[in-house]
Amino acid sequence: MSSLAPELRAGLDALQLECTAGQAEQLLAFLELLGKWNRAYNLTGVKDPAQMLRLHILDSLAIAPWLEGERFLDVGTGAGLPGIPLAIVFPERHFTLLDSNGKKVRFLFQVRNQLALENLVEVRCRVEDYQPGVGFDGITSRAFSSLAGMVGGCKHLLGKGGHFYAMKGQYPEQELTELQELRELPKNYKVFASRPLRVPGVTGGRHLIDLVEEPV
Repeated sequence: MSSLAPELRAGLDALQLECTAGQAEQLLAFLELLGKWNRAYNLTGVKDPAQMLRLHILDSLAIAPWLEGERFLDVGTGAGLPGIPLAIVFPERHFTLLDSNGKKVRFLFQVRNQLALENLVEVRCRVEDYQPGVGFDGITSRAFSSLAGMVGGCKHLLGKGGHFYAMKGQYPEQELTELQELRELPKNYKVFASRPLRVPGVTGGRHLIDLVEEPV
C-alpha cells in the first residue's frame, strides 16, 4: 500500500486535514487489512486498492471538518466506514462502531487491535436493542438507512444537542420529505445543514445531511 501514500497525502491536503505521518500509515494499514479481509468476508464490492482509498477512506474523511462533540456512534458501520478513518485522524475523540453482522464485527475487532486504536470500540448488536446508557454527541451513517429510518431507529441513542450525520449521494429530497411526514416520532428533527462534499478522485454527487432536534 506504500505506493498509494502520495495519493493519500494529496487527498488529505485537498480535504485540509492535518494528519501525522503515523496517522497516514494507520490509514494505509487499515486499507491493507480491508483488502485482505475482503477476499474472505466480502466487506465491500470495491476490489481495487486505489478505488478503496478514494471511495472509502477519503470519502469517510470528507465529513471530518463538520463533526461536533467528543463521543460518536457509527451505526451500520459495516467495514468500519466512516468510523475507523475518523477514529484514526481524531485520536482525542471516541468512536463506537455498531453492526449486527458477526463477520464484520470480527473484522473491526482485528483492526482495532492491530492498529492499537484505543479510542474505538466495536459492538455487535441491532441498533434498536443497543442501550449504552448515555447518549452520543453525534451519530454517523454512511449506508445504514433512509433519513427517516436513521432518525426513527437511532433517536434513543442521540444525546441532548447531538447531531445526526447522514452521508448521502445526491441530495435526498424524497428522504427529507419522508422524514417530515414521520409523525410517530416523539420529537421533531430539522436539517441543521446540507453540505455538498468534494471527495478527491471521486465524481458524482456526495452530501452530508446534518440533522438536529428542533426546539419546541
